[in-house]
Amino acid sequence: MRLDQKLIEEHNAALAGKHQKKLAFFLEENEGAKSLIQKLKDFQIAIPSWALGTGGTRFGRFSGGGEPSNLEQKMEDIGLLHQLNQSSGAISLHIPWDIPEDAEKIMSLAKSLNLKFDAMNSNTFQDQPGQKYSYKFGSLQNVDKNVRDQAVAHNIEVIKHGVALGSKSLTVWLADGSSFPGQLNFREAFENTLASLKEIYAALPEDWKMFVEYKSNEPNFYSTTVADWGQSLLYASKLGPKAYTLVDLGHHLPNANIEQIVSLLLMEGKLGGFHFNDSKYGDDDLTTGAIKPYQLFLIFNELVDGMDHAGIDHASGLGWMIDASHNVKDPLEDLLQSVEAIMMAYAQALLVDRKALKAAQQKNDVSLAQEILQQAYRTDVRPLVAEARLQAGGALNPIDLFRSAKVRENLIKERGSETKATGL
Repeated sequence: MRLDQKLIEEHNAALAGKHQKKLAFFLEENEGAKSLIQKLKDFQIAIPSWALGTGGTRFGRFSGGGEPSNLEQKMEDIGLLHQLNQSSGAISLHIPWDIPEDAEKIMSLAKSLNLKFDAMNSNTFQDQPGQKYSYKFGSLQNVDKNVRDQAVAHNIEVIKHGVALGSKSLTVWLADGSSFPGQLNFREAFENTLASLKEIYAALPEDWKMFVEYKSNEPNFYSTTVADWGQSLLYASKLGPKAYTLVDLGHHLPNANIEQIVSLLLMEGKLGGFHFNDSKYGDDDLTTGAIKPYQLFLIFNELVDGMDHAGIDHASGLGWMIDASHNVKDPLEDLLQSVEAIMMAYAQALLVDRKALKAAQQKNDVSLAQEILQQAYRTDVRPLVAEARLQAGGALNPIDLFRSAKVRENLIKERGSETKATGL
């Protein structure tokens, strides 16, 4: 469904007075912040096609109704999100969950919704109907070359779908690994995976990127073939200049210093992008910023510093995507909250006084350095983010409008209460 633009305008008019007061106070307290609005308007976060339905765990999945049953409906939901926040102008497809059967038709729909296609995502962590060989014991690492060839062919198929849609990147995440000591030979698993990745890399168009995602554990619990950023960087370095590491915030061992990882990958020119989410214990896939908002800010602090140092455009230099899924929230509200948290962390990082921070670091003034960072973090940037959204044509309070417009109720009326979206 689409909201009538008049409804958004009426919503904004009702909140305009209070918003302008907050914005005026913010701009008075933060000189020069007005110049950051365009950066916020340019910054877009891709929505994954598997996040539009209610997620779940191995214990259960509780659909809220009105879920999109096909790719077109998923795109319509993302178009609605983008209409509300003007920061979700891209979709990241997962194949084979969301195969574009008619690329021309899908491209036409995307244009009407003001959406672009971000990274394509392959799936070799599940067996699909009609699949000849199983991925039970791995895909690109498998001891059976028939399985490896099948996994390579799937990734090349994903690239072809992406080319038809105007995408420019492929994300490869592997569940490959082992659950018990002795199950596989680590060296051979790495060599098989590298050889398979090289075949996929060779099929990349010249202007494409390959993102190699890592994960410390799950579904295998003894070893993972791409377990951390070092292993991902090793693969990416061996593959070539079009290969990069992709950072998922939930894919680390407890207490990992993700912001330092980000800084070093940027320094090496090998940071490809992000899967944003949040976690308390492991790969919890919770709403971004729900658990560790300060860590999210610290990550963006390193991103802004590193990208500026390298001359990388904030909006287009890296791939920005949400990768979250849970079973107790309306998925569209969850995505609106995640995008808001990301935009706030980005805005706070833009406020950091870089010159003062550098001077404090050079003097080993630890307390002052902390104060400078926390001054930016403790600044309420919601008026600035809201103003950027307003200027772009979005809603001042997206979730409030989502609820007052009874979007979920209307989707249930339109699609039914028993629908379940494809994906996890």
